Amino acid sequence: MRRRLAWSLWALAVGLAVTSLGFLALNGTTERPDAIGSPTFDALFGVAFLLFSTVGALIASRQPRNPIGWLFLLAGVGATSEDALLGWATYALDTAPGSLPGGAIAGVVADVVWLPTLVCSTSLVFLLFPDGRLPSRRWRPLAAVAIALATVGPLGTLLAPGALHFFPSIDNPLAVESLASLTRRIVDFADGAITPTAVLSIVALGLRFRRSSGDERLQLKWIVYVGAVSATALPFLIVLSELGVELAGIRLSDLLFAVASASLPVAVGMAILRRRLYDIDVVVKRTLVYGVLTATLVGTYLGSVLVLGLALSPLTEDSKLAVAASTLAVAALFRRARARIQAVVDRRFYRRSYDASRTLEAFTGRLRDELDLEALGSDLRGVVRETMQPAHVSLWLRSGR
Repeated sequence: MRRRLAWSLWALAVGLAVTSLGFLALNGTTERPDAIGSPTFDALFGVAFLLFSTVGALIASRQPRNPIGWLFLLAGVGATSEDALLGWATYALDTAPGSLPGGAIAGVVADVVWLPTLVCSTSLVFLLFPDGRLPSRRWRPLAAVAIALATVGPLGTLLAPGALHFFPSIDNPLAVESLASLTRRIVDFADGAITPTAVLSIVALGLRFRRSSGDERLQLKWIVYVGAVSATALPFLIVLSELGVELAGIRLSDLLFAVASASLPVAVGMAILRRRLYDIDVVVKRTLVYGVLTATLVGTYLGSVLVLGLALSPLTEDSKLAVAASTLAVAALFRRARARIQAVVDRRFYRRSYDASRTLEAFTGRLRDELDLEALGSDLRGVVRETMQPAHVSLWLRSGR
């Protein structure tokens, strides 16, 4: 029954996404009020958000008692329904006024949907990840606030008098004037509590990570990794946005933002379903190595182009020579720089595996010259203790016949 419900919610999200794409095509050049970028990018972003529903369905169908799957399903349905409702409202109110009924109602419901969608995909997930339980009882008040934001907050928005958020020229057709004071307080509470709730839920996740061990720590590493990469990439996204760099007609900053948003459900799915769970250390190591390597090579290239350009300016006005020389220098530097950076990362962040590798290398060197079998056995047991750190080590040698 739960499996069927999970995939039914996934199918609903897919249907709403298709409806949203249809309205994007119908609205044409009319800009949707929640547009992030071009219509093409909005379509890609909407489809990418289906990852929340897909991962949620996989988790809910396999681990129905874990609320993370159901939260992702609700977030996916909420996001796709908001897109479809805003497409409807845009067409009914702006593109072809009066052609479809209920444009204003679609607009106010879209105002309502975004808050529970945000809470379900962030605050509640961070509080409950990875096993569906709070880190401790002291986090219950924060969970209660998050649940209130996802339930009571939308009711206040639905009944509050005033202009719509996405369509400021339209007043709320469902407003109840007699409840204006109460609904305004609810809306103010939601507006003021959403950010602190999200920040505190991230703090809870960080504290859980510090106290974790074993498989739980590996699960949490996936989320910490995604968060660290996204935070590091944020300044570069801002720079790319200001520069307006495009790829195939889509702003590169928008495209990278969509990838970063889609990485959260992927990481959560891999962690909870324990798909390639133990690969996280390899992923982190390669990210560190190639991230630092890329920054080093880019800095070297730009610096050498500038220096060579200044040095060659008395001889020639053509900058192609400086560019060619800088490219050759970076190509020659690549392999050596990668090896150096790899060694530094291993020593700084993976000391145990680095020391184990050094120990094995030293043992291999001694093995060539060792002739005493008893001494060799003792040396081998010492290497196993140092690298593998087992509770007990014994060596059995078969006697020759």
